[in-house]
Amino acid sequence: MAQLIADRRDVDFVLHEQLKVDELSRHERFAEFNRKAVDLIVAEARNLAVKEIMPTQKDGDRQGARFESGRVTVPESFHKAWKAFKEGEWLAMTEDIEWGGQGMPRAVAMAAADYLNGGNFAFMMYAGLTHGAGKLVEHFGTEKQKRLFLKKMYTGHWTGTMLLTEPEAGSDVGALTTSAVKNPDGTYSITGNKIFISSGEHDLAENIIHPVLARIEGAPAGTAGISLFLVPKIWVNDDGSLGEPNDIVCTGIEEKMGIHGNATCSMALGSKGHCRGTLLGEENKGMRAMFLMMNEARLLVGTQGLACASPAYMYAVNYARERIQGRHLLKVLEKSAPSVPIIQHPDVRRMLMVMKVYVEGMRSLLYYVGHLEDRKATAERPEEQAKYQGMIDFLIPIAKGYVTEKACEVCHLGIQVYGGYGYIREYPMEQLLRDCRITPIYEGTNGIQAMDLLGRKLGQNKGQPMMDLLGEIQAVLAAAKAVPRTAPFAENVEKMINKLAEVAMHIGASAMSDKALTAFAFAQPFLDVCGDMVMAWMLLWRARIAAEKLAAGVKEKDALFYEGQIKNIEFFTHTILPVTFGKMKAILNANSAAVDIPEDAFGGK
Repeated sequence: MAQLIADRRDVDFVLHEQLKVDELSRHERFAEFNRKAVDLIVAEARNLAVKEIMPTQKDGDRQGARFESGRVTVPESFHKAWKAFKEGEWLAMTEDIEWGGQGMPRAVAMAAADYLNGGNFAFMMYAGLTHGAGKLVEHFGTEKQKRLFLKKMYTGHWTGTMLLTEPEAGSDVGALTTSAVKNPDGTYSITGNKIFISSGEHDLAENIIHPVLARIEGAPAGTAGISLFLVPKIWVNDDGSLGEPNDIVCTGIEEKMGIHGNATCSMALGSKGHCRGTLLGEENKGMRAMFLMMNEARLLVGTQGLACASPAYMYAVNYARERIQGRHLLKVLEKSAPSVPIIQHPDVRRMLMVMKVYVEGMRSLLYYVGHLEDRKATAERPEEQAKYQGMIDFLIPIAKGYVTEKACEVCHLGIQVYGGYGYIREYPMEQLLRDCRITPIYEGTNGIQAMDLLGRKLGQNKGQPMMDLLGEIQAVLAAAKAVPRTAPFAENVEKMINKLAEVAMHIGASAMSDKALTAFAFAQPFLDVCGDMVMAWMLLWRARIAAEKLAAGVKEKDALFYEGQIKNIEFFTHTILPVTFGKMKAILNANSAAVDIPEDAFGGK
């Protein structure tokens, strides 16, 4: 079976026709990243993903990570892929060259990540967590910590994790019990237990650097008293050489529904009284440091969702073209009529259209968030930088929460297109759904993303980020109205946007009133309709570009692609947006049954 990850034509469309990323090369910071360079990077990422990373996907699922006597091993194929990944310097694509990075634009890195994560995102989690831990060192580390750890991490010679979750402190981080006691030499003795630690132990690298959340003895309760520490698996001497093993060990790994290739570990710190770490940043400011990592981590999870949804769609399309089953609906009574490929059946086409609009819309959204990072990086005025950061902050719950929900839906539909074959291990679909299912859960469940959007992001800076985002949307609406083929769809999207503004004001006010519980019971539907708004915006943007290209005349192959973009927004506005209006009506009605029902009335005893 062909190894399918992402449609290169669609990737190029988003980068070059929608976002015009090569224009970033006008700025000194990204001068070397012209179109030729961008295309080469994407081609190399695809090559690595298809030839080296994707072959690990089945091994990762079937063999998985193995635990024995405190030691975790990954499938042998992971080692070959990790070597190629390191040699290509893919771990720190956007970071400073001084520390082993490539300094490329974030949007371009998102395209590369589209392929790399699509190859096997369970494998890529070892890299993603390392990058996130490295960012913490880069931003909050002392010069000594940077010198000792950063380049080793950004080049993949050492890896990293994040030790946050505890048995009684999952989403409620403030309840953690891991403690830190300062030693005379300035280090800290760390004691505690952590669970669900992705990449917490493995044999891909000689050292693993663990950022650990803990409470210094005597610090305030709750999140206000949490500090962040750097705890290496093997102690690093002042000259950079490796010393003695630290007292941090894996006590077991989880048997999970999916992502078997990534070791999800339980970790014991200081069980022998000898776990040492160094303070990373300021005392009692650990959560503030963590929030720096959160946007990146949540955007990565959205990318992981796309990494499952995109191949699921591509596999489903190809299978539907090849699978012969049943007569054409208009010839069903003709006994002599031949069976046809299932892509000719209306319900299969409906499922493929749902998959198509979400996959392509999600790709545009995720790359766009990366592009906002690039615009912020090249903005000269502080107010411009703040504007872009505000828009990023607003979009992150959608890029994580909405995207992963729709990614799971796409994978579910992919299995349905395959029918019974989708449910068996011989075909790729069932693994894609199992792997994808973690993405709505970790890095803050999607319910938490919804609460974040309603409780924090909607009213942030007096609502300015949402207003700035609506300004960007209005520009796309105006351009689409000026193009005859997209004008009717722009009118439908505009009606939806106007209604959503009313809904946002209503639920935002309710969330700060005595109806707060009811308002937050509708936080997830509110996230859904905000996500539909963003999808409609992205699909309309795409369609307007396509309509203009078609009007100017294009080759037949490109014409088919562009016609598909116009069908996307037609399908979305006529099939999905009516449901969005129903959700908005429910939010405005704000029925309180979910919060009024007595707990015992749920049953289940």
